[in-house]
Amino acid sequence: MEAVEALRAALPPAAKDVKLNFGALFTGQVLEKPRLWGTVLSCAFFLRSPRLKEALLRDAGAEGIAEEVLDDARAAAAIMAMNTVYYRFRHMVAKPTYSERPARLRMTRMARPATSKGDFELFCLACAALAGCEACLKAHEVSVLQQGLSEEQVHEAVRVAAVLSSVATALEL
Repeated sequence: MEAVEALRAALPPAAKDVKLNFGALFTGQVLEKPRLWGTVLSCAFFLRSPRLKEALLRDAGAEGIAEEVLDDARAAAAIMAMNTVYYRFRHMVAKPTYSERPARLRMTRMARPATSKGDFELFCLACAALAGCEACLKAHEVSVLQQGLSEEQVHEAVRVAAVLSSVATALEL
């Protein structure tokens, strides 16, 4: 994990806790390796941090993460960039006139991911956490659990999102 270690070393002293949290992400046992990497990468893509994204992609390659995981992480970030704006608006404004209208947003990939429905939903959940979209968080949490993943895995994905958000911020300090 050379690239992650180089990023950790580049974090300023004010981000010591971030550095420790970032390193600890890859030592946990809650998410299996491909699921963890898909979650981490979907967050990096969603956060639009070039340094973070490039480092994680380098190490994902070195770790042998399948192209399907990388592709689903990209797709989840792209779809959630759209959905979190639209559904957060509908939720926050809370007018039936908006909620009754069809979204007319294509999301076919959610039904046919390259990995599994549960993994893709988990990647989407992490992006929803980053966007702070209550409606998306609730919908994806239900879907993840329906796909057989656990609340512990949901919690871990949101923790991953929180740490990646702090890393992206710390890299800009």
